[in-house]
Amino acid sequence: MSDSDRRGRSSGAKPTGSSGNGRPRDAARGKDNARRGSSQGRAQGASQSGRGERRRPHNDDRRGGQKFRNAQQGGRGNGGRPGGQRGDRQGRPTSARRDDRNRDQQRRTESAQVNTAPPLDDDIEFTDLDIEVRKELRSIPKDMAELVGKHLVAAGRLVDSDPKAALEHARYVKTKASRISVVREAVGIAAYHAGEWAEALSELRAVRRMTHTNMHVAVLADLERALGRPERALDLARETNMADLPPEVAVELRIVAAGARRDLGQLDAAVVALQGPDLDPAKWQPWSARLFYAYADNLLAAGRKEEAAQWFMHAAEADVDDETDAAQRVAELNG
Repeated sequence: MSDSDRRGRSSGAKPTGSSGNGRPRDAARGKDNARRGSSQGRAQGASQSGRGERRRPHNDDRRGGQKFRNAQQGGRGNGGRPGGQRGDRQGRPTSARRDDRNRDQQRRTESAQVNTAPPLDDDIEFTDLDIEVRKELRSIPKDMAELVGKHLVAAGRLVDSDPKAALEHARYVKTKASRISVVREAVGIAAYHAGEWAEALSELRAVRRMTHTNMHVAVLADLERALGRPERALDLARETNMADLPPEVAVELRIVAAGARRDLGQLDAAVVALQGPDLDPAKWQPWSARLFYAYADNLLAAGRKEEAAQWFMHAAEADVDDETDAAQRVAELNG
């Protein structure tokens, strides 16, 4: 595992394998969206995390569960059934029935939690919500729209500092207005921040269908990487017309595609994927620091240390808002 992996600094290009299976980069500018009171992911597509780098999921296998002993282990024990366990009429062990009951109870508890409104801060107002989002809520009754809007504001405030709490607010409003795209967007972005990759992917796919836009295509591709499917991330990038995207979203999609190449061990291809007219240290755009940083990180992965140090320096110079740790990376490489 590289030093970059241990620090979780993948700049959108860490592999999803054993050495880079971290978490996807945050999808929305949480601070900006909290100020606007929008649905967290409203208009910037895939932007920076706190340090301007991608966080990828840990390699935990959630498919597993408690494994029961097989017949060879248990012989013919209690009740004459394999495994020495009493069973029900279908031959299932009693422990399996208990697990079923536990899972049912957990589902009921989770459902009750989703249907219970999380507490709202006293200073939250419906008018804090972005005006475009308020317009989308006009299709539901006024009282319900105000309730939904306040929880969207709360989710926007919390998405950076406490993403799981933000997700609670977003899930709650989904029970009230699931057919409104901005609500599904809020759930998707909050789930993305909270590390609920499958849920985020499902919700943002729904937003894509509902709005017929590709605003979150970079996040969708990144989630495919997070779920261990870099080929699907590349498919999304290939099927998307970059010219139709806002430039900042197009850049983020290129960064994710480069990361997918790197996931597959295609280090030189990852470097090439980020090259283009906007990879110019003499011309800064709002997304230049992110692009330069990702390019430097991929150069380093490809063994081109001197070039990487130069591009980390370019990233540090372009990073006027201190969104990345490019300056630290320069010091480390030159130290």
